Amino acid sequence: MSIDMSQPVRVAAVQMDGRVADIGYNLEQARRLSERAFSSGARIVALPEFFTTPVCFDERLNDCALEPGNEAVNLLTELAGRYGGYIGGSMLLRKGADVFNTYVFAQPDGKLFTHDKDIPTMWESAFYTGGHDDGVFKSDIGALGCAVCWELIRTQTVKRLRGRINFAITGSNWWRAAANWPPALLRRLIDVSNDKLAATSTVNFAKLLGVPVIHAGQAGSFDGRFLLFPGSTLSVPYSSSFVGETKIVDSDGTVVAALNRSDGANTVSADLLLQPRPPGRTLDETSFWIPKLSAAHLFFWQQQNYCGGRYYRRQRCQRRTGGYTAK
Repeated sequence: MSIDMSQPVRVAAVQMDGRVADIGYNLEQARRLSERAFSSGARIVALPEFFTTPVCFDERLNDCALEPGNEAVNLLTELAGRYGGYIGGSMLLRKGADVFNTYVFAQPDGKLFTHDKDIPTMWESAFYTGGHDDGVFKSDIGALGCAVCWELIRTQTVKRLRGRINFAITGSNWWRAAANWPPALLRRLIDVSNDKLAATSTVNFAKLLGVPVIHAGQAGSFDGRFLLFPGSTLSVPYSSSFVGETKIVDSDGTVVAALNRSDGANTVSADLLLQPRPPGRTLDETSFWIPKLSAAHLFFWQQQNYCGGRYYRRQRCQRRTGGYTAK
């Protein structure tokens, strides 16, 4: 059944409470929640970034990058075909010796569109490298744009999508400060700033592009590690949670439906006119970041990207030479 894009369309965003490195569990949760969304009338469904496994620094993730034509892609294709709808989400995808954070969008006829996230965020650098495509999907329901997590807060993302899409489908794996690190007051201050940044990222993105945004987030807690020095595997425990902040946002930046982390694994839906309008906000093209980031965000962005990047290159070298073995 075709979609009349001149009328409001029922869309849904899936918020997941996934388990790190447990692909089977996560795919079953993604299936159950997606079926709920489609059965309630949604025609377009967004899954989170890394719906196959949330990502923190955990060496088990070296074994979680999937080959093309995997069970997660098959799930998206199956759901789109069965419900005559559209669905997308991102996963760690192996291409040769490299791994990418690839968003896969499936339409009912089985055709797939993909976008590789441009720059890994902090410890994500340990498990994949950046891509270079424009993230514009010319689907049979028109042009839509894809952005993943911190792509939503970088100027270059708006530049590549601006004036080219009717709506955006996005997802995140955005985490909070370490709950096991002192002092408690500093953690609280970081979380207040970080939660606000996550909550406003989709709203500002919609205003800058003048398009609706369907955004799915990860919720739930995790226990990982935090790398201390580039070139070293020395690390300390990092226990935390994901922010959630699943949202459906209209083209003028109005939030029409939302979930937060306390809602856990859930779905949210709304009827949305998937058409662009003149942007409600002007982009500062001289800045790398759209919002002003805190000193903590900027420090950990640099420090963790250096640490994670060195770790990833070592793993990549082992894959290329045959020295890497799955644990």
